[in-house]
Amino acid sequence: MSKNYSHKAKIAVSVSSEVGRLRRVLVHSPDSGLGKVVPSKAQDWLFEDIVHLDTIRRKEYDFYTKILLYFLDPARIRGRLAEVDDVRNRRAFYKPGNEGFFRSDKVVELQWLLADILMDPSIKQKLVASVCAIEACSYETQHQLQELDPVQLAKTFISGATDNDNLLFAPIPNFIFTRDIGIVINNYVLLNKPAKKARTREALLAKYIFFNHPLFAEYRDNIIELADTHHHFLLPREGDDRKVTLEGGDVMVVSKDHLLIGVSERTSSEAAHQAIRVLFEKNVVKKITIIRIPKKRDYMHIDTIFTQIKRNVWILLGTFSRKAMMHEDEDDVQRILDNSKKEDKLRIIQFRKKDPGNPEYFDNLEDLLTDISRNDLECTEKIRFIYSGNNEFPFDAREQWTDSCNLLALKEGVVLGYDRNDKTVEAFKANGFAVVHAKEVIEQMEAGALEPNQVENTLILMPSAELSRARGGFHCMSMPLHRDDLNL
Repeated sequence: MSKNYSHKAKIAVSVSSEVGRLRRVLVHSPDSGLGKVVPSKAQDWLFEDIVHLDTIRRKEYDFYTKILLYFLDPARIRGRLAEVDDVRNRRAFYKPGNEGFFRSDKVVELQWLLADILMDPSIKQKLVASVCAIEACSYETQHQLQELDPVQLAKTFISGATDNDNLLFAPIPNFIFTRDIGIVINNYVLLNKPAKKARTREALLAKYIFFNHPLFAEYRDNIIELADTHHHFLLPREGDDRKVTLEGGDVMVVSKDHLLIGVSERTSSEAAHQAIRVLFEKNVVKKITIIRIPKKRDYMHIDTIFTQIKRNVWILLGTFSRKAMMHEDEDDVQRILDNSKKEDKLRIIQFRKKDPGNPEYFDNLEDLLTDISRNDLECTEKIRFIYSGNNEFPFDAREQWTDSCNLLALKEGVVLGYDRNDKTVEAFKANGFAVVHAKEVIEQMEAGALEPNQVENTLILMPSAELSRARGGFHCMSMPLHRDDLNL
């Protein structure tokens, strides 16, 4: 079935932390669908603005691909950089449907996996029918899709267009945010249920890949899908919280036994309830903390307001710090008035498998994250927080909007972030981190002057003028499949 991987190929699915050495990750390179987002549909398709496709590819995302390969699969790129970037090769190295594509089993491309499973005529027929059903395609269009070869069909399912640029249905530009299609929790995969209609096809394609690609054959019994609420389709509009919607940006595996789930604009309380029930029943984790955040576009998922850097270091939006939540800088009158406001506030509830009826509560994120570092990760060092925008108004909010808190750890203490968040960069430097641009790291690794094991306590800055318009950082653009366990 698979021309890209042998039938015997296996992928170890194992993630038990946010900062263990990253060994295998699922990604999707920006496709032509991003270049078809029009202003009138941008918000419907969950973009804040239209992006320039060539810039987002050549000058931004390609750096991400290179960094991932040098850290995870250097044999695919080292010594080849001049050839890879030669303009005469027209980016063939980065294009999943091209013969020159890098084909890594460690930096794993979604479109490539999709083309693989479409080689099976039975799967192809089912998936064509399913996509046509949700996109309300004509019978003629369904027949047209069935006639496409697997590589072209995979591209069409994602971009919405055939090779002749005939747009059959809307693109799915958010497919680059692979974190949201699912999350690996230890040796299990929890699939998402998207909140927005624009992401329905993403979830369908991801489900077919995980259940049908031979790479995940050993884990099919460990794939978890959340059930819808009984009679959910009869609920009135005000019953939205009873719908089951879950996105991976609201799920963090902070230790082997502890999972965080955000209840947000995109993940419902009912989804959190279902996840707690099934994950405890299957004994996947022993502790689940629910973090209810305001349902605001500014925040979207919990990974837009905090991520982990090291066992004892976190990056956080200061709005949710202890000082801000306790109103420590306010006078008595202001504190009383602010506490009486009825707006949706942060709420943190921690459930334990052995006694779910008696949860523990936390007043603010700093207290929760400190508890994780000390008790789950057994840190004896001082727990430190780096704040978005260096906790200076208005830079804190501005830089959180451009994903200053949405960082991906390649290994403990080494994270990827955007170069535009200047005040956050200052905060990293003040906390003893080296700050280096991706281009410099790539040049040193290509020259053999730098190895991944030599990089410590470093923020690697990625170019971001266009990527940041899509409202997602590198935590969003990654679905870790395997991380080394942290030695506690």
